[in-house]
Amino acid sequence: MQTVLPSSTALGHSSSRPIASSVPRRIAVAVAATAFVALCARISVPLPFTPVPLTLQNFAVLLVGLTLGPAAGLAAMVLYLAEGAIGMPVFNPQGLGGLLQLFGPTGGYLLSYPFAAAAAGWAVRSLGFRSLYARAAVACTLATIVIFAFGTTWFAQFLHLGTPAVWQMAVAPFLPGEIVKVAAAAGIYSSISRWRRA
Repeated sequence: MQTVLPSSTALGHSSSRPIASSVPRRIAVAVAATAFVALCARISVPLPFTPVPLTLQNFAVLLVGLTLGPAAGLAAMVLYLAEGAIGMPVFNPQGLGGLLQLFGPTGGYLLSYPFAAAAAGWAVRSLGFRSLYARAAVACTLATIVIFAFGTTWFAQFLHLGTPAVWQMAVAPFLPGEIVKVAAAAGIYSSISRWRRA
């Protein structure tokens, strides 16, 4: 059994090997990724004290970034935003849809998705932890920080809120759920990667 830390060629490239090699297949994978994020966006619960709903979108973005890698993950999330911008029902159902939702109070979260997916995909392939799960969990945590940085900055500017209000409305209520999403995405990714190498 191999016990040394896998190198970027031994593990990074094997686990980050492109899922699709041809252009049509890459397009199909990107479209499938947007459909997965859109499906998770439908699992959404509105909260009475904030326009930010509880949703599985972030989980989907993390998993897409981990699985597709930084470039393909970013491209898939740009496609997702484009689909939403032209009015396709891919955003969470609590919003107005289309450009109104993309540039509404929760628009910063949406606009962060390409960068978050890229961050997750890059980090899981670049970090030197022995455990694939640990790498994935740290990568997801980094991507989640990106999402919250974009989302809360936009949220505060849009609604002219101070830091305490933003913390109460857009951060604190969501932290337990985000921990679960990070753990779930990391677990699923590490399991898929081990299965692909088996």
